[in-house]
Amino acid sequence: MSSTISPCPIDNSSVCDRSVDECTHPDTASAVEKQEHRLYDRDFLIAVASQTCFVMANTLMAHYARWIEFLGGDLRQVGLIMGSAALLGLLLRPWMAQWINRIGARAMWGVGYFVFAISSIGNLALYDLSAGIYLLRGGIVLGGAIVFASGLTFVSQTAPSNRRAEAIGILGVGGFMGMLLGPALGDLFLGSDHRVRFDFVMLFSAATIANAIPAGLLLFLHAPKSVGDQRPARLGEFVQTVRRYWPGTILLVNFAFGICITAPLIFVASFVDTMHLKTPGVSIIGVFFWCYAGLAILVRLGFRRLPDVIGPAKVLVAGTVFMSMAMFAFTIVSPERPWMIVVPALLGGVGHSLMFHTMITLTLTRFPHAAHGTGSTLALMTLDLGMIIGAPLLGLIGQHYGFAALFATVGVVCICAALVYLGSRLRVPAPQRWGA
Repeated sequence: MSSTISPCPIDNSSVCDRSVDECTHPDTASAVEKQEHRLYDRDFLIAVASQTCFVMANTLMAHYARWIEFLGGDLRQVGLIMGSAALLGLLLRPWMAQWINRIGARAMWGVGYFVFAISSIGNLALYDLSAGIYLLRGGIVLGGAIVFASGLTFVSQTAPSNRRAEAIGILGVGGFMGMLLGPALGDLFLGSDHRVRFDFVMLFSAATIANAIPAGLLLFLHAPKSVGDQRPARLGEFVQTVRRYWPGTILLVNFAFGICITAPLIFVASFVDTMHLKTPGVSIIGVFFWCYAGLAILVRLGFRRLPDVIGPAKVLVAGTVFMSMAMFAFTIVSPERPWMIVVPALLGGVGHSLMFHTMITLTLTRFPHAAHGTGSTLALMTLDLGMIIGAPLLGLIGQHYGFAALFATVGVVCICAALVYLGSRLRVPAPQRWGA
């Protein structure tokens, strides 16, 4: 984190040239300085491996739209269930943040794996589109929310402050590696045009079992000694912390990103089925995610230090341009040219790889070390809100006007959010404009 001139949070009476973390927790800052070159230690590698295993399980749920359609739903209901189910995660996130601060990121990480696994296997008790599907889909989203918020908090609290964007970015590489495997594995179960219930038994069982490995890896992870807020988990505490360290227009980009990821995680499976995109012997969804995640890994690794060199804000703006281009590129995909799906996949992979870790870093920058659970949760709350609002509306748009209008809407929202954020950065003094 870069140093800024600001009132000291300790006495609020004078200015200092220390960062928020250094001013609020000088002992933590000195400890971080001693570990300046120890980003890639054993704990970090375990965190990345855990992230890879979980994202493989989570991206199996990219086929969840097919489960809804198997139970009798249409595209409108896909958007409604996916969007409204995420509301559970959004409502509980403030308490989630306080519990991360209170019992530590590692413990909450394990809770997230458990919630996800129970919710996933619980789908096998469904036989129609009853209220249960909202609850179980909500549990899957909540479990994933706990896992991602806990992982981000753990890495942000253990990485050197001046390499936080790099740390979050490399953690995301683990996620992209899981994304290479999960959707393609799911297509092995559901790739046939004629799907039976046993295919979904395999899907949800695989997602549940895949949580056991990352949960076991957490046992070998050392919890940061500086973590442990023993105050009760209260909504007022969350609101007070958010108001004090409000990060500004970066939250609009988080919101737009939440809308953007409905494309690969919710609507691509329906797009492939509706457009009858087929290539003999090849999984179209597998190709999409191999290109999306594969290039994202290369970009994230190759440019891992770029946010620290030119500033995370510049990287973020570039990422939004690529993500918007990806949405418009879906219009060139057709049954006659199914292989063209690699174009939005590649553009989206670059956009995702540049956007996520920089927007999280720019959000966390405003929060002190001990409140990173709150900061990461706020970032993911706005992302959730984008999915909650976006998925049902996009489902309606797709149902009535087609997929071209659906993806174009996402692209316009993304570029508009980028322009608003860019305008806010241009009002910042030049020396601080593009930094964290």
